[in-house]
Amino acid sequence: MADEDLEDEEDAEDDDGEGGGGGGGGSKKLIIIIAIPLLLLIGGGAAAYFLGLLDPVVAMVTGEDPAADGEEGAEGAEGGAPMADQAVFFDLPELLVNLNSQGRRAVYLKMRISLEVETLAEQTQLESLTPRVVDSFQVYLRELRMDDLQGSAGMYRLEEELMTRVNAAVAPIKVKDVLFKEMLVQ
Repeated sequence: MADEDLEDEEDAEDDDGEGGGGGGGGSKKLIIIIAIPLLLLIGGGAAAYFLGLLDPVVAMVTGEDPAADGEEGAEGAEGGAPMADQAVFFDLPELLVNLNSQGRRAVYLKMRISLEVETLAEQTQLESLTPRVVDSFQVYLRELRMDDLQGSAGMYRLEEELMTRVNAAVAPIKVKDVLFKEMLVQ
């Protein structure tokens, strides 16, 4: 009988322990049930905003007409004058130069480059200055070594140096960017 009394007391303590722990677990469940949908709602809203899915709603609230921007851009392009956001590219002829190498074996660099300018008028002016640009590039490229072209830092330095040289060669035209279409080292 004493064993049965001890078991009954242990069962009673377990029931009390579960009852006290159940209250804390219930509040944790309630917080999770509220927090997860709230986080999903906030995250989904932020994602929709940054992806541009809420642009019509934002335009409606601010009173702007989202279709007006697209119509103005289409008229500007049809009128012959490029839009401010529209890029104009000029392709240089393919460059093939031998790099400065220490050994007997020659190392060649083959490049295709595009230059970004603001207007079509600047593009036509660039056509007449192409020999000057090519000469400036070749003088610089012939002094490069293989080590100068290694990695992304080498590519960045090359792009910056070509930008400086092309802007000096075609001034007052402003070249906005130098784009590598193809680059092969053999």
